[in-house]
Amino acid sequence: MNSYKDLEKLAELIKCRIEIDNEIAGIINRPAERSHVGEFIASRIFDIELERSATNKGFDGYFRSGNLAGKTVNIKWYGKNERMLDINKNAVPDYYLVMTGEPSPPESSKEKKRPWVISYVYLFNAKKLIEELKRAGVKIGIATSVRKKFWDEAEIYPEQRNGELILTEKQRELLKLFRLEIGQWEKPLKKG
Repeated sequence: MNSYKDLEKLAELIKCRIEIDNEIAGIINRPAERSHVGEFIASRIFDIELERSATNKGFDGYFRSGNLAGKTVNIKWYGKNERMLDINKNAVPDYYLVMTGEPSPPESSKEKKRPWVISYVYLFNAKKLIEELKRAGVKIGIATSVRKKFWDEAEIYPEQRNGELILTEKQRELLKLFRLEIGQWEKPLKKG
């Protein structure tokens, strides 16, 4: 029979997490969920004016400056890059700004982790991407499969492959704050 020690430890950790989540919520002024935190990070690093409502359909905000000023953007933050992108074909922004952890094949989450890290950032021109996906016969919606070629072309960090949004050295430094070395999060999961 299982011991209840794992539940006791879990309860203790959840209480610690509540304290941390409260501090995060105090900074971002929204619940401490990955999507909200990602939007806050992106808004500060990429000069994006977020919509007042977190439930705005299709986009999270507008670029405020640079050659993308005034363009709408949907911000995504995925713990791993499984080459999937959530696309609402009924509410398409001008751009998708996608922050991810390390590349990983789509697989079960059992015994896996999805750390809150930013190892890569991609900028997709949404309309062009959707046209390419349709041409390739890809079903568009939640967890849309996007070929590696498109991810490579859209990369703006750490490699600057997409020239639509050129990162400054300061933006690169800020993104590095959220990057961990693989050994820091690849350790095996602790059991009970």
